[in-house]
Amino acid sequence: MPGTDDAAGPPRAAGALPRASILLLGVAGAVVVAFGLAAASSVVAPAFLALVLTICVHPVRIALIRGGVPVGLATGGAIVAVFGLLAGFVATLVFALAQFTTLLPQYTPEIQAAAANIGDALEGIGIGATQAQAIVDGLEPSRVIELVASLLGGVAGITFSLVVILTLLILMAMDGTYAPAILSQLRLRRAALVDSLVVYTRNVRRYMVVTTGLGAAQGVLNWLALLILQVPGALLWGVLSFICSFIPNIGYFIAIVPPLVFGFLSGGWPTLIAVLVVYGIVNAVVQSIVQPKVVGGAVRLSETITFVSVLFWALVIGPVGAVLAVPLTLLVRAVLLDADPALSWWRPATGDVEETKGIAAELSAQARAQAKADRAARPERRRAARASRA
Repeated sequence: MPGTDDAAGPPRAAGALPRASILLLGVAGAVVVAFGLAAASSVVAPAFLALVLTICVHPVRIALIRGGVPVGLATGGAIVAVFGLLAGFVATLVFALAQFTTLLPQYTPEIQAAAANIGDALEGIGIGATQAQAIVDGLEPSRVIELVASLLGGVAGITFSLVVILTLLILMAMDGTYAPAILSQLRLRRAALVDSLVVYTRNVRRYMVVTTGLGAAQGVLNWLALLILQVPGALLWGVLSFICSFIPNIGYFIAIVPPLVFGFLSGGWPTLIAVLVVYGIVNAVVQSIVQPKVVGGAVRLSETITFVSVLFWALVIGPVGAVLAVPLTLLVRAVLLDADPALSWWRPATGDVEETKGIAAELSAQARAQAKADRAARPERRRAARASRA
């Protein structure tokens, strides 16, 4: 009908695209960016890791400079310290994986027997023999070793990533000298963008430093517990626990499966139950009690978005994407939402519900008051209904 569009809202400006077209273009652009990141994942993953490390180490460099250390020496010292820790972690991981490759063949008969039992159970619930055999074949020790090697990308991939990270650490640290001046210059034109980036670096630094410290404590505690329980490959599972502490929601389940399997193979059900209890207690204390209090409001992402971000970034740039899912998602929010004041009202939908909690409490109180009023008025309505029938 004529005039319907006018009644529904203000007329669209001449040449402006419909909202549906804008949404479709936005989704198409996001898909293109995701495929581009996936195609360049071998460069994007170490580059972003180097950026996060640079953000985390920047206050150390500034503190050294303020303490009288020359700029070049402070920059070099911070870079060497961070890269030394990273190289030491990689060396520990390689050593643990070498231990794993020698450990797994020792339990080949037990693993094959367990796989056969799983195949029989699958056939017993109606799964075809061919499909069951395919699942059982995937549990072969040689397949497991191939899977681990593919996840790591091999020695050449690790070496390339370390070279990229070291190079970028040096270059970013050097460029970081001009960061305050660049931000001051940008603030004149894009104050909201600068504020969002400053808040992003502060929050990411706090999240990563706290997660690293608590993850290291969690890995050491699990390692010591597995040593006491005599679970094979305790060092490897401690390192895995540390890595998985950076993966929200599902990292705990990834970290606990291997020690449960090898605990069962080496000590039976008592060891399996003990591992389950120890991991559950350590995870509950570190990630559910200590970490939320220390990290505070540095993240403020909803549980759903956090879980989906782990899956999405792991799909786009590989295992490093799962580890860096929170910093990557915070960067996207900082650039797309926080940098545009007109879109800041979307933040509660992403998990920043500090103000929303008050509204939710008011709505809950109103609902309780309404329910109480309804219960109080119910006898009167019943009497009125009986009187009308009489």
